[in-house]
Amino acid sequence: MKRVRIADCGLRIGLTAIVLVALALGQAAAPLPGAAQPAAKVPRIGVLGELSPADPFLEVFRHALRDLGYIEGQNIVIEYRYAQGVADRFPQLAAELVHLNIDVLVVGGTVAAKAARDQTTTVPIVFALAADPVESGLVASLARPGGNVTGTATLSINAQLSGKQLELLKAAVPPVSRVAVLYNPANPATGPALDGAREVARAMAVELRVREVHRPHELASAFSSLTEWRPGALLALSDPVFGSELVQLSKLAAAHRLPAIYARREFAEAGGLLAYGASFSDSYRRVAAYVDKILKGAKPADLPVEQPTRFELAVNLKTAKALGLTIPQALLLRADEVIQ
Repeated sequence: MKRVRIADCGLRIGLTAIVLVALALGQAAAPLPGAAQPAAKVPRIGVLGELSPADPFLEVFRHALRDLGYIEGQNIVIEYRYAQGVADRFPQLAAELVHLNIDVLVVGGTVAAKAARDQTTTVPIVFALAADPVESGLVASLARPGGNVTGTATLSINAQLSGKQLELLKAAVPPVSRVAVLYNPANPATGPALDGAREVARAMAVELRVREVHRPHELASAFSSLTEWRPGALLALSDPVFGSELVQLSKLAAAHRLPAIYARREFAEAGGLLAYGASFSDSYRRVAAYVDKILKGAKPADLPVEQPTRFELAVNLKTAKALGLTIPQALLLRADEVIQ
């Protein structure tokens, strides 16, 4: 008869009991069949744009988000609304986006930023190139915005910019003595920009004639009203009305044989003679960085407002030739882009 050691039996029984207990605990801890694990929340970004889905700056923004690891349709959702150059639509469009329970609202310019801020004091808002956000009441200070709004701003650059644009027009067309100025009085940036243009115009002995444009469809009549005065060049102050109609603006300037300048490089690419202003592309890349920080827990109140550091000058030589102008070599050497 084979002998069985009592100690061995006890050891086997003990091990078996431990295994059974472990299996029971594992089954108790395992999720019930069919019980789904909670899905990670996908952030939602609202974008209140001036133009359309083809807005090149929104593509820059999306690309910058991808560089930061956010893929639209995968780990982030972007809701879009577009004003098509009609500033009166900003409040309604901002309200629509806020009601979609977005995590961050991205806007361009002062008018859109104020419309968005009027709709919410809780949803974080990031603006691109707003004119003096302290003066307009968007933030308490540049270093400590203090509310739910932050972003990149032009500040006093607007006044300096319009003056610089006039100087560039004068450099491109030295004989010019009359310059027409198009502006939208509803834009808070208009006052400082007009003041800056008038100051430089006096110093250069250039006479200005201003015309209001509230909506894109008023552009043609504004040009027609200037015919009798016979301006020698045109300055269009930065505004959504003009930014949404760069092609129409350039065509009207060409039809009236007016050397023209606007703040965005795309104006020269659309056929305008000159463009000079802060880099919109650079600003929208910075906006993506703000969004990333906010989604990771930062508060807009603690994110300082930044000023642009990069400015672009573009010259369209094809347009110059059509106008019978010879652009001085010194001006061409200063240009960041020369369009042949």
